[in-house]
Amino acid sequence: MTRRQQLTLAAAILGSAVASIDGSVVNVALPAIERDLGGGLEAQQWISNAYLLTLGSLILVGGSLGDLYGERRVFAAGVGLFGLCSVGCALAPSVDALIAMRALQGVAAALLTPASLAVIVGAFSASERGAAIGAWTAWGGIASIAGPLLGGAIVNVGSWRWVFLVNVPIVLVTLGLIVAAIPASKPVRGRRLDLAGAALGALALTGVVFALIESPRRGWSSPAIYLPLVAGLACGAAFIFRERNTAQPMLELALFRRRNFAVGNLETLTLYAGLAILFFFLTIFLQQVAGYTALQSGLATIPITLVMFATSRRFGSLADRYGPRRLMGLGPLIAAAGILLLLPLGMHFTYLTALLPALLLFAVGLSMTVAPLTATVLAGADESDAGIASAINNAVARIAGLIGTSAVGAAVAASLPAGTFGPNAASVAAFHDTVLICGVLVAAGGLAGLLGIVDPKRPVDASHCSGGQLAGAPLPAAVRAGSIS
Repeated sequence: MTRRQQLTLAAAILGSAVASIDGSVVNVALPAIERDLGGGLEAQQWISNAYLLTLGSLILVGGSLGDLYGERRVFAAGVGLFGLCSVGCALAPSVDALIAMRALQGVAAALLTPASLAVIVGAFSASERGAAIGAWTAWGGIASIAGPLLGGAIVNVGSWRWVFLVNVPIVLVTLGLIVAAIPASKPVRGRRLDLAGAALGALALTGVVFALIESPRRGWSSPAIYLPLVAGLACGAAFIFRERNTAQPMLELALFRRRNFAVGNLETLTLYAGLAILFFFLTIFLQQVAGYTALQSGLATIPITLVMFATSRRFGSLADRYGPRRLMGLGPLIAAAGILLLLPLGMHFTYLTALLPALLLFAVGLSMTVAPLTATVLAGADESDAGIASAINNAVARIAGLIGTSAVGAAVAASLPAGTFGPNAASVAAFHDTVLICGVLVAAGGLAGLLGIVDPKRPVDASHCSGGQLAGAPLPAAVRAGSIS
């Protein structure tokens, strides 16, 4: 590996890591932000979901922009914008200002996430790419581990505002590496940006998410709720119509005619919705109901990441040998069983006997699932479509989390007298309801895999998809397509 390649890889790792760390860090900091700025559960949802909203709706656009203007330029723009928005988040004087900055952070993440892998593809030959992207994925896993610990430690010793300011030195180093090591890339001729499709997709998500989050406060009979909801659904229908009829669609709907691709994305939808709901509400429950500190809540979920980091590649190898269907079916069912073990939790419990066994069982089931699921989605598309197949699956995963936390959050907020979690019986009951919903969603994904997936005849190396959409686009997408856009 040359010096330039080493610096390019470092830039890609740092650029994607800053977005990965930010998501988990902010979840740990949500209770501290609520104590400082107020707003209750509704505001906590918006702080998390504003980021997911713009990221999920624009990630396909980000890949297209890399083709149009060059990956280096788009990567640098995304990293720089992310740094500026991080400063804006840290200085936010109100909840509304923080939510606005988080939405802009999501725009930046939509630019840098696909570009971070594309610059590796451009810097390494096909024979070198496997090791480089393996390192990129591994460090993404480490960033996921470090995020909750870093966020918890910062909130414990200082202000939540430092959670955002720690991004700044990482951003500055990444920009320096981009300038020093990554050459300018040539735009792809003949490509154009589907602006109408991007706008319709973003408006569809915004209308639905706004109605779901705001409905507990305003009521479903309010025009401020049902008009955005109807508009969002109408924009969603218009988005599907446009993508079916435009010459260069942002979303390749024809891929969904393939059985494994369609079923794999259905499993992604239910599985990642359950995951997002679980992690969002478990972090809040541990701090605001069970009395954990921010650092303790960050430490509590680390076993999940450690188990996945240690076993996901092994389960990927098993899927390569025996086929993915059984793992994709049994894995979510085991994970759902682990989730349901959380039902006895109350305001007081012992971590080692009550919480840890549930998290370990959940982690084993999740590890069984993510690599085979991602590999099957890729194998369900033609090799030339591996990049867009991965990007679609990534977008489905993020949108599933966005819609899931919005819908369940609306129901939970309506059931809480003060609109926020606290050490009371109503909050415990609401958490139990959330656990049931998560368990059902994750189990539904397993049933979809068991009943709908056919072991593919064309193999995709599942062991190199070990991070799945938890880490980003997997290796086969990059090797076959040349980029993930």
